[in-house]
Amino acid sequence: MSDTAADPRLLRAPPRQGIRLSWADERFRAIIWQVLIVGAVVGIVWWLVRNTQHNLEVRRIATGFGFLQREAGLPIAESLVTYTPASTYARALLVGVLNTLKVAVVGIVLATVLGTLVGIARLSKNWLLSRIAATYIEVVRDLPLLLQLLFWYTIMQTLPAPRQALNPVTGVFLSNRGLRLPWIQWQDAHSFALLGFVFGVVATILYARSARAKRMQDGQPRRVWPAALGLMVVLPVVIWAALGAPWQGDIPALRGFNFTGGSNMSPEYFALLAGLVTYTAAFIAEIVRAGIQAVPQGQWEASEALGLSRGRIMRMVVLPQALRVIVPPMTSQYLNLAKNSSLAVAIGYQDIVSIANTTLNQTGQAIEGIAIIMGVYLCISLSISLFMNWYNARIALVER
Repeated sequence: MSDTAADPRLLRAPPRQGIRLSWADERFRAIIWQVLIVGAVVGIVWWLVRNTQHNLEVRRIATGFGFLQREAGLPIAESLVTYTPASTYARALLVGVLNTLKVAVVGIVLATVLGTLVGIARLSKNWLLSRIAATYIEVVRDLPLLLQLLFWYTIMQTLPAPRQALNPVTGVFLSNRGLRLPWIQWQDAHSFALLGFVFGVVATILYARSARAKRMQDGQPRRVWPAALGLMVVLPVVIWAALGAPWQGDIPALRGFNFTGGSNMSPEYFALLAGLVTYTAAFIAEIVRAGIQAVPQGQWEASEALGLSRGRIMRMVVLPQALRVIVPPMTSQYLNLAKNSSLAVAIGYQDIVSIANTTLNQTGQAIEGIAIIMGVYLCISLSISLFMNWYNARIALVER
């Protein structure tokens, strides 16, 4: 090796030049453009705020969120928390937020399950099953969502009355009053049992990770299912029994002209959920199909050579690899489902949009009402994005 190559002084990076106050300097130009853009944005925002304040003063419209503490006098058909028309507007808007979350969370879960099954069926070697899945995908994706929501709501309205309700399964009734299902009389003991189950799930996941790490160290397999059984089944049951929760279910029964007992899904909620799930599942199915086809064919051939069945290959080999392709576009569909739930106002379901619209019509606080709607959907969308980005990072390949 020559002395020139070995001289450490020649290996140093060249000194960084300072910014020249000249338009020819790239960094100087970048700073000027950034200052101009930020200044333009601040100026536009300032003009909008001043213009809005001036118009409100001219029209003598009060601003602020003080109206939230006033009595709402607004009837709401269904709510997850206690509510009466004598409650405040803040309580009414809380009911709207919870109703929106009830649609978004349940819809995301059901759309994921249905979309995954349809996407796998789309790739089935059974010609009839594959054609049915393809027809479902093409038809549902090509029809406007609003039209589909009206279609499902019309179906619910044309169902028979409670006395002639459809009874496909014992304890399940479908009528123009909605879908009535068996349920339990929820008490505090049930809540503690549910918390125990959630704790058991988390503890099982941590134990499984610990067992996997120890197996990588000493090569000794460790059974996870006994711990999972104790934490996820035995623990909640013990909490349930110790706190004296009732074991019998609340079965719906016809009393007069309507049903009593059980849990009821209103026609509006059922139509909204059915429309959102079937519509979003069609897009998810295509994402799942593309993700599965992105896995190299050699993975199938190698798994078949090991004697694995096609179902186990799909579940244990292909889908885990396909998730790296599926998750990013799936996030967009989850966001679309949450935002599309705002169409609930078209069929009379009282979500945050419906309740906020009624509130701003009664109080005249249009700006505050729109701001509340935007804030709610922004929080929901950011929460979905954060969770999906975290999950995507968890399953991403890490280079060594």
